Amino acid sequence: MKDVMPMSVNRDVLNQTPPEAKGCAWPYGVKLLRALLVASTLICVRSTAAWAPDEQDKTLPAGTLLYLRLESPVSTKGSHLKQPIAARVVREVPAPAGAGNALVPVGATARGIIEKIIPSSSPSDRAKMRLKFSHLELPESSPIPIVGRVTDVENARESVLSDGSILGVLASELPVTRLEDALEKFKKANPGMGGEVQKASEKTLGKGDTSIDYPAGTDLAFVLDQPLTLKQAFPPTASHELTPEATEAITRLLQDAPQRAGGKDGKPGDPLNLIFIGSTEQIRQAFEKAGWAEAEKLTGKSLFETVRAVMANKGYGSAPVSQLYLYGRAEDLAFQKMLNTFAKRHHLRIWKSPVQTSDGREVWLSAATHDTGWDIRPGVLSHAIDPEIDKERDKVGADLIATGAVSRTQLVTRPDPLSEGMTATGATWKTDGQLLALELKSP
Repeated sequence: MKDVMPMSVNRDVLNQTPPEAKGCAWPYGVKLLRALLVASTLICVRSTAAWAPDEQDKTLPAGTLLYLRLESPVSTKGSHLKQPIAARVVREVPAPAGAGNALVPVGATARGIIEKIIPSSSPSDRAKMRLKFSHLELPESSPIPIVGRVTDVENARESVLSDGSILGVLASELPVTRLEDALEKFKKANPGMGGEVQKASEKTLGKGDTSIDYPAGTDLAFVLDQPLTLKQAFPPTASHELTPEATEAITRLLQDAPQRAGGKDGKPGDPLNLIFIGSTEQIRQAFEKAGWAEAEKLTGKSLFETVRAVMANKGYGSAPVSQLYLYGRAEDLAFQKMLNTFAKRHHLRIWKSPVQTSDGREVWLSAATHDTGWDIRPGVLSHAIDPEIDKERDKVGADLIATGAVSRTQLVTRPDPLSEGMTATGATWKTDGQLLALELKSP
């Protein structure tokens, strides 16, 4: 974003005395003219605090999404009706025409209440909850009424109805419940041994829990059902233009960088869609602040925890990821973000490239995809991914920008960009071919 709109001023004119002023008593005429011309130039300087867009640019239409993050936990086990709730905006809503400014900035707060809460009363009954956000608090502004509804709880096992109600799962939908049923039958047939096996199973896998239980940090999508008119816009959290050093390094990198990671057998894997500029520690700290967990290495313990998470249909945020290869080696770093089911997760792998910026900063390539469920077909047992992989690229960028750890960001296009393809398991994906570059702040 450029703060000054250029204006052409003829300095020769400034230094001339107006013809009508010659020989007359006008001692301050030229100085006044110069001052007026300079002032007219300064009018074009944009304020860095807040920008007032034109009237038609101040209204967010119905259907606009706000990405929110719960500030406090909610649960059908411990929360109560009309309990106050708050969530923080974690993705800025850009102004339609504002040189990169945001009408709703990162950090704005949505407030409301729990409008409906119904715990499950039996294994065949679903828990229900509805969160109603009624006001939006912007910096230096009175609370603004909003009308809308929750449309999605990211990576939740629960579903969201059209009225914003969150619908819980049934006990029969949890894999561990089927195991519990089998053990109960075994216990009846073998009272002595069956009881011990059942206790061991409960200690190892836990019991099935169908309550709706969201911790602080849970990500929600909220859609406006009515237009929202705002008074001003705000500067972006991160600049939308990379430094010259970063631009030059990325240009060199993308001239011959691979387009996709691959399996150990050489089969094409996930397409590369992110670039990070910073150190290993800066990357780790940024993802930790964003609520992502670093993936564990595959061990007997992590494999057991994975099985337990799948059986109980719950999250395991630091679960191992399958290895993909770039530059002849497996990923250097991997991060993921889950909620309450192993079937859904945001995740990415990161490799250090052979390129550095001219001032010595490391440049990393990354492939990010969103697991949205299970892909079970003859010969295939894998996670299914959202084919719109640009959404995951944007999710990663927004999460890191919201932490304040990113100084600059920009979409870049490589030579011969990809547009579509298939995963190693045969699932399709598509992209606009751009990579999102993120410059992390130095200490």
